Amino acid sequence: MEEPTFDLAATHRFFSGDCFNRAWDEMDKTTRTSAEDEQMLLLGHASLWHWSQRVDCTPTVLSVGCWQLARMYALLQQVSLANIWAQRSLEYSQAEGVAPFYRAYAYEALARSWKIGGDTQKMQEYFKLAQEWAAQVTEEEDRKLILDDLAGLV
Repeated sequence: MEEPTFDLAATHRFFSGDCFNRAWDEMDKTTRTSAEDEQMLLLGHASLWHWSQRVDCTPTVLSVGCWQLARMYALLQQVSLANIWAQRSLEYSQAEGVAPFYRAYAYEALARSWKIGGDTQKMQEYFKLAQEWAAQVTEEEDRKLILDDLAGLV
């Protein structure tokens, strides 16, 4: 394989953020076509892949990327995939040095995946864990963000 004639690191920096933001734009739509659903997923997976290629990739970033995929799959009512990506988010959020905010969001994603799957008991179990971790978030704006998302689950 030949070396690229462009700055590969800059390319990963660009596409990791650009794909993440464009995926978020699709997620924010109240209605999407099936083509937009597919675009959203492709962007989310591309973002996570490009992040994984960056030298500054951290467990925090991977937790966020997996959380975004979990949310996408929840939006699409794909329970097993939402659960898989939420679980991956949780695994990354448990790494040393990752702030409680990210663990709270990983548990939020698990609660959401179980909610769409119809398992109220597991949803409540993960919802409670998300609340416990949210209580450890010291930044008021971040804590409000996670608590607002949790409020949308009940």
